[in-house]
Amino acid sequence: MKPKMTRVLCLSALTVIITAGIRWTTNDTLSLLNTSLGAVFAFFFEKLLHSVEDLGDDTDWKSSLRKLERGGFVEPDTPIRISFAYLYRIIIGNKYLLVKNSRRTGKFQPVGGVYKMSQKEKLELKNRYSAMDDDKIPIDESSLNDYRLRVPSRFLRRFVWRFSHQAERENFVNLGRELKEELVDKGVVSWKRIRYRVCGRYMSEVRFEQHFQVFELQLADIVELLPTSEQARDLEVLMQSPADGYIFATREEIESLGINTEAHQLSETIADHSLRILQEKESTLMRVSDQGRIYSVEIQ
Repeated sequence: MKPKMTRVLCLSALTVIITAGIRWTTNDTLSLLNTSLGAVFAFFFEKLLHSVEDLGDDTDWKSSLRKLERGGFVEPDTPIRISFAYLYRIIIGNKYLLVKNSRRTGKFQPVGGVYKMSQKEKLELKNRYSAMDDDKIPIDESSLNDYRLRVPSRFLRRFVWRFSHQAERENFVNLGRELKEELVDKGVVSWKRIRYRVCGRYMSEVRFEQHFQVFELQLADIVELLPTSEQARDLEVLMQSPADGYIFATREEIESLGINTEAHQLSETIADHSLRILQEKESTLMRVSDQGRIYSVEIQ
C-alpha cells in the first residue's frame, strides 16, 4: 500500500475512534479529552505557524536569526551589530594582493572596506529602524557614516532589504574609494581608471561575536579587479618588490591565515575575512542583482 494511502486510512480510523470515544464518555472524561485535544491542537498550530514563518527564511542569516528568536537568545529589542563592506579580489598569477590593516590589527587583508552612506540615509535609518552608532569602534573622520551600526532585532530583516534595494549609499556603480585610499593615495599604484566584475555577496549567520560580546551580522560584496595589460605589469612589479604595506599570498597561505608551522611562524598574519575573496569561494556566494556585471570607474 502506498504511504499516502496509509496515512489517509490511519487518519480516517483515528477520526472514527475519537468520534466513537466521545459518544461513550462521561462529562468529566469529555472535559479531560477536550483539554487534551486543545493542547494537541495548540502544539500542531505552533508547528504550522513555524513552518509558515520558515518559508520566508530563504537565506542562512534569516534562519539563524529565527532560531535565536525562538530560543529566547534574542529579544525584539536586542541590538544586532551590522558590518556591511565590499572587498576586492586582486589576483595575478596564483597570488592575491593583500594590504596591511594599519589602524587596528596589523594583519593583511583584501583591499576594500565598509560601505559609506549619505548623512540623509543615516538619519532615515535612525527614524525607520532605530539604528544606533556602533559602540565597538571609535567614530572618527574616516569612519563617519560607515555601514557599521546597531539595529534592534525586530527591524533587521527590513533593514537588510533596504540596504539591497533602496538605500542612498555606495553601490556597485562606483567602488573606487577604498582602492584609491589603500593603493593610489599611498603611492603603491598610480592608476586613473579601473574595471571590476561583481562576483556575489557573502553574508554570515547572525551569531554571537566573542571579541565584541554582541550578536552580529556581516555582509561583504566581492568584486574582482580586471586589470589592463599595463596594470597587470604593475602588479607583477609589485610582486617582485616586497614592502611593509602589502603582500602577495597564495590560496594556501590565505587559508592558513599566514601560519607556517615549518617556518615556526605560529601567529596569524592574515585576517580571516580574506578567505571570502578566494576564487574557490565564489560558487558559495549569494547572488545579487548585478551578478557578473562589469563596471569601469575613474579613481578620483
